[in-house]
Amino acid sequence: MDMEKAYVSASPEETEAVAAELAKEVSAGSIYTLSGDLGAGKTVFAKGFAKGLGISSPVTSPTFTIVNEYHEGRLPLFHFDVYRLGEAEELYDTGFFDYLSRGGVCLIEWAERVEEIIPKPYFSIVIEKDISRGEDFRSISLKEMI
Repeated sequence: MDMEKAYVSASPEETEAVAAELAKEVSAGSIYTLSGDLGAGKTVFAKGFAKGLGISSPVTSPTFTIVNEYHEGRLPLFHFDVYRLGEAEELYDTGFFDYLSRGGVCLIEWAERVEEIIPKPYFSIVIEKDISRGEDFRSISLKEMI
């Protein structure tokens, strides 16, 4: 059965709150993908997701390092940013598939660049700007990909 949920956010703080609530229900080994235009709020979402896991360290996008690890929460968070990968197969070189067995949660920004090799099931999160409703307004959709 496919699961789909939709959320709205009128501010970065609300985006973080949505993400924090979602993170409270995640389990070890889960994969969450984040897609959206530049500036849509993927890293803001990641910060809230980390908070929901009980991570207090500052969360930054791993644009140049590909992955940042956070271990002080209820589950480890492996935060990927695959924007700089040239092709999906380069995900293998990041050690991504090794992370799946490390008892944490993988959160992948710019996942649309590699989604054909992400193992299912995973949860797809799409963040879209809706400037017609306000500069900070976002639509956030969550769908289980099985």
